[in-house]
Amino acid sequence: MAGEPQADCLFCKIVAKEIPATIVQETESTLAFRDINPQAPTHVLVIPKVHFPDAASLAAGDPEAAAEVLRAAGEVAEGEGVESYRIVFNTGAGAGQTVFHAHAHVLAGRGLEWPPG
Repeated sequence: MAGEPQADCLFCKIVAKEIPATIVQETESTLAFRDINPQAPTHVLVIPKVHFPDAASLAAGDPEAAAEVLRAAGEVAEGEGVESYRIVFNTGAGAGQTVFHAHAHVLAGRGLEWPPG
């Protein structure tokens, strides 16, 4: 069920502190931690503590939680001391999503011109 923790979800297990992560920030509704395979010098994942499979379902099912993820992403960037950064949501395996728990990538510290590459 959307919103409820999923027993087989890596990020739900990180939220429950069953799997360790390098936590950067935690709020009542979000958790931010360093990506284990960083694609930029600053690469932090920001997740809602509620489970939704992707950003679109999060926004539709819990718009307040979606807003909190974006707010936390900005706070993470500020805490990391970066002024320019990218926030990326991958949706679906074809777009590179590998963990099906909505999450934002906060990326900074290298050239992030468009298109990405």
